[in-house]
Amino acid sequence: MKNSNYIFFVLALSFVVQINAQQDPHFSLYKYNRNVINPAYAGTAGQVETLFGVRSQWTQVQDAPETFNFNVNSPLGKNVGLGLTVVADKVFVLSETHLYADFSYKLTLSEDLDLYAGLKAGGSFLNVDLNGLVENDPLFSENISNFNPNVGVGVYLRAENYYVTVSAPGLLKSDRFEREGVVPVSANDNIHFFTGAGYDFNLSDTFSLRPSALAKFVSGAPVSIDLTASMMYNKKIELGINYRLDESYTGFITIEFLDRLRVGYAFERATTDVNNFSSGTHEVILKLLFGNKGREGSQRFNNF
Repeated sequence: MKNSNYIFFVLALSFVVQINAQQDPHFSLYKYNRNVINPAYAGTAGQVETLFGVRSQWTQVQDAPETFNFNVNSPLGKNVGLGLTVVADKVFVLSETHLYADFSYKLTLSEDLDLYAGLKAGGSFLNVDLNGLVENDPLFSENISNFNPNVGVGVYLRAENYYVTVSAPGLLKSDRFEREGVVPVSANDNIHFFTGAGYDFNLSDTFSLRPSALAKFVSGAPVSIDLTASMMYNKKIELGINYRLDESYTGFITIEFLDRLRVGYAFERATTDVNNFSSGTHEVILKLLFGNKGREGSQRFNNF
């Protein structure tokens, strides 16, 4: 194996814990990708909502992680929401496609407060092409191809100016791969638990301040915390920053067009040793709404 490929192979293995966990890849614009970790979000926009996303990680590094994301969700009747989420990850010799259906049910707690309960069901298709990469290692003596089914749950509390989210998108343990030093070993995936909240402070008729936070808890691993703050102008243009504790910092912008389309871009820099090998990470989203805005889309807190 060439030295450059070997260096990246070690880096890729060190990152497998993140990209090969059940269906919780890292997104800088996580506020616009809530369906990935919380099925209760399905249908909360009050109309058909479609999102396309691309994340290019560790730019200038050959075969670095690439993530493609697609989601479509819609209300079905008065209280039910349905959604479909597809996330495809590719890094070096490992590729994984997560395919999940989301279901949500709305409980109206008061005129300005709704509670959504969600269920996620599906699984992940894993493919690893490791023939010849690691010599004399029985774990990597042949290619790997399998399917890991999973289910998840979540709740989403939403008012006019704030939201609270709690979810566990994968309740079943599944096989994955990680490393001890530079040696790859098989492992079991622990349950990931997410909780977060956000608030919309109306500073004037045209400006609003939107802080939010998201925390991820995994048994045997440090807590991962994202802290985000953004300024929204005229409900059209959003500028913000994000800091993931001990991992990265990000700047992002989103712009709305014609009340139907929002385009977002984020640039992320790592604060870890990965930063020595890369010039940063780029992420782009395209979000579309179809149909007439209902109560949820026009009067309630949302990110569109």
